Amino acid sequence: MKRIILIAALFICVSVQSLMAQNAAVTTKFNKSLDSYYALKNALATDKPAEAEKLALNLVAAVKAVPHTGFATDAQHHLWMEQSAVIIEHSNVMAATADLAGQRKSFREVSDAFVKLAAELKINSKIAYIQFCPMGKYNWLNEVKAVQNPFYGSQMYDCGEVKETLAGK
Repeated sequence: MKRIILIAALFICVSVQSLMAQNAAVTTKFNKSLDSYYALKNALATDKPAEAEKLALNLVAAVKAVPHTGFATDAQHHLWMEQSAVIIEHSNVMAATADLAGQRKSFREVSDAFVKLAAELKINSKIAYIQFCPMGKYNWLNEVKAVQNPFYGSQMYDCGEVKETLAGK
């Protein structure tokens, strides 16, 4: 009987370690995709459409690298699948054009998806700031508290406000 309990306990430990490793992989890859998002946001905030084209492709690759297993709940996995598809679709649109206005229009969808993901998953490793532009009614994530508006760039670089702070994990 003791042997069966010991084997069961060992099996449970191995299973938990495996699940924790998967969660660590999801967290690590999600944070890499978040870094790619920030790079793209910064290119748009500084009016660099050629750079944004390349960074949009980097974001697609980073999002595709997030494992499809290892989310804490089925609801989180479903949210990831839904929102990552939006990010990939609109990032590909951004990568296909050098038109800054068009890139910014697609970035709205990318930002909305990332805001939902960061707020719901709560696996960002660093503090993230949900910022809001009252002129266009747009939200985005920022890695710094100072507003850097990707929707208006140099026209209104610091237009906006911090709506929420997401603690780092």
